[in-house]
Amino acid sequence: MRVAIEAASPLGWEKYVGMDGLIIGMKSFGASAPCEDLYAHFGITPEAVVKAVQAKLKGC
Repeated sequence: MRVAIEAASPLGWEKYVGMDGLIIGMKSFGASAPCEDLYAHFGITPEAVVKAVQAKLKGC
C-alpha cells in the first residue's frame, strides 16, 4: 500500500498511490490557523498518519 501525505490539496495523488492507496491531506479550502492547528485538524500529524495507515491495513 502506498501513502501520500500532502499539506495542501490531495487532488491528483491517486495517480501515485493507486486505487488501494491512502491520501492524507487538507480536504477543504479556506481554513486559516497556525500550521500545527491545521495539521491536527486535518490529521496530518505523525500520530494521525499512523492511526490512518493502521485502519487502512485492517480493512485490507
